Amino acid sequence: MSKTSIYGLTIDQLSDWLVAHGEKKFRAAQIWGWIYVKRVNSFDKMTNVSKKTIQLLEDYFMLGTLETQIEQKAKDGTTKFLFKLTDGNLIETVLMPHEYGLSVCVTSQVGCNIGCSFCASGLLKKNRDLTSGEMVEQLMKIQQSLDAKGQDERVGHLVVMGIGEPFDNFDHVVNFLKIINDGSGLAIGARHITVSTSGLVPKIYDFADLDWQINLAISLHAPNNELRSRIMKINRAYPVEQLMEAVDYYLKKTNRRVTFEYIMLKGINDHKEEAIELANLLKDKRHLSYVNLIPYNPVEEHSEYQRSDKEAVVTFYETLRQRGINVVVRKEFGTDIDAACGQLRSKQIKKAKRVTVKR
Repeated sequence: MSKTSIYGLTIDQLSDWLVAHGEKKFRAAQIWGWIYVKRVNSFDKMTNVSKKTIQLLEDYFMLGTLETQIEQKAKDGTTKFLFKLTDGNLIETVLMPHEYGLSVCVTSQVGCNIGCSFCASGLLKKNRDLTSGEMVEQLMKIQQSLDAKGQDERVGHLVVMGIGEPFDNFDHVVNFLKIINDGSGLAIGARHITVSTSGLVPKIYDFADLDWQINLAISLHAPNNELRSRIMKINRAYPVEQLMEAVDYYLKKTNRRVTFEYIMLKGINDHKEEAIELANLLKDKRHLSYVNLIPYNPVEEHSEYQRSDKEAVVTFYETLRQRGINVVVRKEFGTDIDAACGQLRSKQIKKAKRVTVKR
């Protein structure tokens, strides 16, 4: 019998499963508390759950499918985890300390097919989607790591911005968000959760229709179709005009502010002209949006892209601000380790291939 991760069930799904297998409905709340509040790592530690129920859980579920391969800590406290899945695939998850608390960046796919030309995540094409259980467990492994070190801190913020396109794995991501947001478990507030998309337009409409308070971030990176199509293949399928229409629908439906991510690429998209064009593009959304300017982390395989000069970033920032656009320059994390998303995973896979060839 193949087992699945119990982390992949919402409390309602767990309750329904237990009832279908002859158990009482209240057992779900007991098990949920052991998993997410007490954070046990084995079913037999659930002392107020009957042996019969524990055996049932052990027959059908796993309480741990990720194996920590590398834990890479930067001077600023940022920690990048490389996890191995049960099928041998590798994924990355990042813990980031902020002044407002701890945040985790979660991966949603093994590899990525979106094909952004500057991105380390896309160096290895998509192998498969992650299950909601595998996404939840990334968070749990990091929280358990903090617990084991005696750090009395709880992860209170989360971004789905790791490897992969979250909206290309929509159903699993939605189920994952329900699990981590549940008040009887990890209880991460909706307004402390952000999901990022490169612009899968139909799924932006679907996400808006969920009518949640979860934040949305758009990886924009260029203010016009010509430039965006050159650096982001997805723009050929969903051009800027369609993307902005979807954002307008989201804003009207949720009244939630949208973040526009804009990675600064030297000599590519960082001129004052692009800043003016971006300001014009967003002028009717300026009260419900802001632009996040992101310093680029160079990737060896994408040597044609370099980090924008500080002067260019300042000029871009001031140009937007003067035109009434809310704008920030994102604080950098983990600059002394494999900072770019997907970089650590890619490096380890290449290393493993070199070892195999030598043998």
